[in-house]
Amino acid sequence: MKPENYLEINRQTWNIKVPIHLDSKFYDMESFRKGKNSLPQTDIDLLGDIKGKSVLHLQCHFGQDSLSMARMGAKVTGIDLSDKAIEKAKALNIELNLDSNFICCDVYETLEHINDKFDIVYTSYGTIGWLPDLDKWAKVISKALKPNGKFIFVEFHPVLWMFDDNFTKIQHHYHNEKPIIETYSGTYANKEAEVSTSEIGWNHSLAEVFQALLNSGLQIDHFNEYDYSNYNCFNEMIEFEKGKFRIKHLENKIPMMYSIVAFKK
Repeated sequence: MKPENYLEINRQTWNIKVPIHLDSKFYDMESFRKGKNSLPQTDIDLLGDIKGKSVLHLQCHFGQDSLSMARMGAKVTGIDLSDKAIEKAKALNIELNLDSNFICCDVYETLEHINDKFDIVYTSYGTIGWLPDLDKWAKVISKALKPNGKFIFVEFHPVLWMFDDNFTKIQHHYHNEKPIIETYSGTYANKEAEVSTSEIGWNHSLAEVFQALLNSGLQIDHFNEYDYSNYNCFNEMIEFEKGKFRIKHLENKIPMMYSIVAFKK
């Protein structure tokens, strides 16, 4: 695998994951179809009242969180690299009688596919690790926002990505040293799935994230770190409170998520 081919390699990986995720307990499509909001409370609190607001959701997968925001009253446009994911998002939008828009494209090409400016740009959980250049990412966000528009970002903490899969040793550099090329069995939503996929990603330090947003003209208003995950998506996890998970042998000793809210000046 060559890093310069990351888009097609990662697209294929996510296309393979879509049907597995749709059938998984992790995504619980049965409850979602009955009206369950798929967004964690962390994100709901950061979003606040979005009724009547326009939201651009970057890297939306098959649209579950996008459609949850639509149910909250927002006008949502979702972007994702995977054509299979966007195909399903569009089908769910029709099935649930909602009014969201979904576009299949690379994040960096977002501005080529939209004409509107948005009240909110939102992205969350395992997104920026698929992107090699955060300055380009931040410029897309800034240009997509209305004046005084808000960027809401919740992501897994970069400390997590330093470890091996079972959190027994440090395996990767904290900073964006080089592309990380790996092959996995199963997926985070179904570790027993009989599938093997390849991926190319990048680790991004907090400094890199902050500086990219500042370079794009955004003003950071909020930053927080969390010693738990909202999702049971890593190995060796335990649920210590309802809906909150930690690595069993590391307890609360490492940060697992962080959140940023930034405004366009």
